[in-house]
Formats: sequence, C-alpha cells, structure tokens
Amino acid sequence: MKWLEDPVFLPIICITLLIIFKLWQDRSKAPFPPGPLRLPIIGNMLMMGELTHRGLATLAERYGGLVYLQLGCLHAFSVSTPEIARQVLQVQDNVFSNRPTSITINYLTYNHADMAFAHCGPFWRQMRKVCVMKLFSRRRTESWASVQDGVDLMIRSVANSTSGTAVNLGKLIFNLTTNITFRAAFKAKGHEDQDEFILILQEFSKLCGAFDIGDFIPLIGWMDLQGINKRLKLVRTSLDRFIDKIIDEHMENPKSSNDVDADMVDGMLALAETKDVNGGEDGDGLQKSLALTRDNIKAVILDIMFGGTETVASAIEWTMSELIKNPDDMKQLQAELASTIGLDRKVQERDLDKLPFLECVVKETLRLHPPIPLLLHETAEDCVVAGYFIPKRSHVMINVFAINRDKSSWKDADTFRPLRFSATGDSAGKDFKGNNFEFLPFGSGRRSCPGMQLGFYALKLGVAQLAHCFNWKLPDGMKPSELDMSDMFGLTAPRAVRLSAVHTPRLNCGVSFSLLLRQREKSPVLFDLVASTLSRWFEQVDPFLLFQAYSYERHFSIGPLAITESGNSKFTNKNGGELSVKQPGLSCIRTRNPTK
Repeated sequence: MKWLEDPVFLPIICITLLIIFKLWQDRSKAPFPPGPLRLPIIGNMLMMGELTHRGLATLAERYGGLVYLQLGCLHAFSVSTPEIARQVLQVQDNVFSNRPTSITINYLTYNHADMAFAHCGPFWRQMRKVCVMKLFSRRRTESWASVQDGVDLMIRSVANSTSGTAVNLGKLIFNLTTNITFRAAFKAKGHEDQDEFILILQEFSKLCGAFDIGDFIPLIGWMDLQGINKRLKLVRTSLDRFIDKIIDEHMENPKSSNDVDADMVDGMLALAETKDVNGGEDGDGLQKSLALTRDNIKAVILDIMFGGTETVASAIEWTMSELIKNPDDMKQLQAELASTIGLDRKVQERDLDKLPFLECVVKETLRLHPPIPLLLHETAEDCVVAGYFIPKRSHVMINVFAINRDKSSWKDADTFRPLRFSATGDSAGKDFKGNNFEFLPFGSGRRSCPGMQLGFYALKLGVAQLAHCFNWKLPDGMKPSELDMSDMFGLTAPRAVRLSAVHTPRLNCGVSFSLLLRQREKSPVLFDLVASTLSRWFEQVDPFLLFQAYSYERHFSIGPLAITESGNSKFTNKNGGELSVKQPGLSCIRTRNPTK
C-alpha cells in the first residue's frame, strides 16, 4: 500500500473522480445537436472563414435546423429553420434574450454600454424606451419629416446630374440615410466628413461580423494574430471624434427632455444629469433611477448611427438592384405608380398605402436580403431546444438569411418574385413584424428592431421616388442578367460592389416641385426675392408659377418660358411665348411653343 503514500496519487484520484462525475452529469443531459466533426481543443475553429450566413445555410442543409459548433472553449449554435427560431425567439425568449460578449463588441460598445448589445435588464429597457419615444415614435414628427426631406434631396441630386449618365446609386443612398439619421436623432443636417464617416461604419460592420481567435482561446488573445485589435483602436478613435462632437454641441445648447424640439441626445443628457435615487419619472414617463454615463450616451449614439444608416441604405440599394435585374417587375411597379399617382408629381406619404405592389417588392427584397443576416443571442441559463442541450453562455446565431429562404416555407425560395406577397399570392398575409417565423428581417421577440416602422417607411419612400421619377438601366450596355449580386459579410450584408445605373427623367415635370412647396413655407423671403426678380421678365404672372417655370427651365434646359394659367385667365411673356399649367402652384408645368 506504499503507492497510497505517493504524493502524485491524490491529484490523479481527484482528476479521475472529476472526469467520472462530469461524464455522469453529461449523460443525464440531452445530447448536443449534430454538427461537423470537431478536433480536440480547437473544435471547429478551422472553419471560421466559412461561418457566414451563406456558409451556415450550407451546414444546415447537411445537419439540420440546429447545428452545434465548438469554437475553442466556446459553444456556438446556428438556427436555420422557422420551427427552431420559434422555440428560441418566442417559447424561450427569456433564456435567449441576452447579447453575446466578444472582444470586438466589448471594445466598440464601451463594454456593452449601449442598447443593441446590452443584456436584458433595467438599463436596456430604459435605453429602448428613450430611443422609441425620442426617435422612432410616430408622434415624433421630426423623424418622419427627416425621411421626406432626405429623399427629396437625393432625388434632386440625381436630377441635377446629367441625364443619360451613370450615377453611383449606392453612394447616394448611403448619403440619404446618413442625412436622415443625423437630422432625426441629432438635429444636424449631416457631417462635414460624411464619406469618411460611411467608411468607418462599414469597417465597424466588418469587425462586428468577424471571428476573433482571442474570443475562443483567451490565452493567445493578447497576440492579436489577425490584427483585429489594431483595427478596433483605429475605428473607435475615429468614432469618438464624431460622437464627442455631437455630445459637446448638445451640451453647449442644453434642452430639457420635455422641450418640443428636444432630440434623443437631449433626452439622454437629461438622464445623465439626474440624481433622483427614488426612481421618479420625467414628463415622458422615463425612469430617472438610472443615471447615464458619457460612455452610455456615446454607445447609444453609435447604435443609432449604425442601425439607421447601414441597414436602411443596404435595403434600398438591394431593392433597386433587384428591380434593375428584373425589368418586368420594374415596369409593373412603374405602371402602378403612374396609374395611382400620375406622371405630374412625385410620390407623397399619403400615396404609399395605395401601392400594394410596391409593398410586395420591398417585402421580397427584405426576404432575400435581410438587413442583418445573423441575429446574435446568448443563453442566460442551460436549456433544451428540440430535444438538444444548449449550455449557459452559449452563442446562438439566428440565420435569418437561411430562414427567409427555407424551401419548405417558400416556393421558388431563391427567386425574386414579389407577387408571392400579393393578395392572391402563395405567401399572402405573411408580415415581417415577428409573428411569422419564416420571415424575420427585423427579428422577433423582445430584441426585435425598435426602429422597424421608421426604417420600413424610409425604405418604401426611397424606392418609390427613385422608381417613379426616373427610368434606370445598367451602364456600358450591360444586360440585367449580368449584374453582380454578390454580398459582403459583416454585421450586415451589403452589396459587394456599389450599384451604378444610368438614369433618364420619367415625369412630365421637374422633380423638385414638391420640394419647392416646402421651401416656400420655410424661406418665404428668399422665395419672394427670386420670384420678384423673375417677374420683371413677365406681365401679370403669379410669382409662384414663375418660380415653377424657372425650376422647369433649369432642369430641362428648354429656354425662356411663357406662362398660360389653366382656366379663364391667360398670361404670356413679353416675347409672346405660352405655357400651360396644370393645377397651378401644386402640380406640374407643361410647355407649349416655348420661345428660344
């Protein structure tokens, strides 16, 4: 029995008993889901380059709707079918409602100080309430007006470019969503370094979607083998510069959160300054028991910058890409726009509910190209899904890309077919609000997108105006079938190559008339100054009609115009030219015998 006195014996016995206990404990649990073969220690880390939304969809075809992946010391699971998604996002929503922790997310969100990646709890609920009430609410008219003005500005930018030439639609659309976000959330018209800002957001998306070896083998994280830490520091330094400027400008001009013109940043600054430990509420019903730090404010601003810019811009660009690639669908949409609205004016907000095919087109794009293809969740406790065991603190990836193309739920799942959503289509009645788990572009459950309604409105209005005001074709004689439709994986999945297309005017009138109406209300002095100057060239002409005529001449270069008012009155310029006006002051100008 001398071996019992050996000092090595006791550790060996303890380790053996621990292994036996662990094996017995594991046998009492449900098994892990199927998945690819795992190597010792590193598991499936050699496959990290394949774990994109498309790669995970391929794994699901082989192993089923719930796939297990071991990434070093981390358990990861991919969900790729509507049935499993329902279990995760509805039946056990309380277990899967946290966001995963990673080196990248921790660093870029100031240690989960934001709303999008914060765990469920009082802070997350507070931040969601602030964002909804101060930005996304339908009662927040400034947010919705910013969409209209931003789309008008984009259309005017296209109109001011030479007709028949290619424009970089992708860049114009990203500028649109940046302008909308800055005005709606921060009361700013945009940023002076807007191109740099867009590049930073795109790098942010790539980093959030990348796999960092340090997350899976923490002992070698300090080595930064992929160079990710260096990229993180550059991105955060640049973001700090942008965000600090926004906060400083608001602190120099402070507003109460109850002020009518207070924006989201004003509301957060008010919460940051409160010292009410009794949990009181302000006029908007926001709890004051949770004072915010500057890092909290910066992190939430970053959420809004990314969520309001990258995702909406990508959706609009993909919609235009699909319409240009499928000219028959573009013709059907333009026919609907022409029959409902006419070719004498642009699309207005009240028109959107009268355009069912437009909604079908947008829904089909969101199905094929969801704004965020992989929704990231983390388990708060051990659980069982579909008979399989999922441990606490596991990373769960909801593959919306694969779910939206599930062949058992969709006919011709990989084909762009908008009419599937029509009243007589095979997918009629399916919506994207989280109740139909085969269609989840905005997620579902308590972590669904809070800006869904505003984002969908911006998407519909942007696409409607671009399709209604212009005809589009690919440059250099390229055929629609030759358009590159590949995407780029990150937190979002935008087009790998920016969309460029050739435009020609489609309306009978200048595309800026509805904008002129709004400008007349905003700057009546400037408007009257220009109109009175122009009126010297004409006799007995309403100044506003003159201003419309001036705008028409500027956009279409048809020379000096004469004006004839519809109805009993008739006006001509001194040279005897005439112009017909349909719905004076409101709609469109048509020329007749313009003088040269």
